[in-house]
Amino acid sequence: MASSLEKAKQNPDSMKAKILTAARKIFGEYGFHGTTTRMIAKAVNIDISTLYYHWGEKGDLYEAVIRDINDGMGQKLIEVEKIIKGRPLAERLEIAIDELAGYLFEHPEISNLTLFRYFTKTRHGSLIDFKVPEFISDIAYSMGLAKDRKNVPADAKMKVLSIMNAIHNFVSGENFFRPMTGLDRESYIKEAKETLKFFNLSAFT
Repeated sequence: MASSLEKAKQNPDSMKAKILTAARKIFGEYGFHGTTTRMIAKAVNIDISTLYYHWGEKGDLYEAVIRDINDGMGQKLIEVEKIIKGRPLAERLEIAIDELAGYLFEHPEISNLTLFRYFTKTRHGSLIDFKVPEFISDIAYSMGLAKDRKNVPADAKMKVLSIMNAIHNFVSGENFFRPMTGLDRESYIKEAKETLKFFNLSAFT
């Protein structure tokens, strides 16, 4: 039997999918504790009972959001690996930064929720965590920093974390940083990518 998340993915126009989309955005803005089911229901213009019918309790919906994010990130990393495989390290880095930063700017709730996990306690009893260790190892392998994705050395993981943390900060901090620069959104994203490449390409190559 298909899960609620699978049903939502199978039918993007369904009420389940609409609730999930709204929940991703609102959890990304306010975190687990700052979000209420009423806020999500209001965003979709439904009553609470309809939300509960489709997703159950807030914790169940939050877990579905995390699963959805994990699935999306996993798929994006597979796509990036196919593009950069076999290229020189400098090219791999440049493409990976472009692709990952672009994806996260399109889905800022991912960076927001990742940073919420760094600094606040957002877990409940059955909540699955972000698959960060697996993702970090995959990125390190794709970048050529490790010969085996299952045995990635700690220093390679730390290098990947430094890049990912920088991307998350530019994405999550956009509303704070962009007014300082006077840039429109498109220009801000372009400059963020160029800045990330400026520091990381010289550091890694």
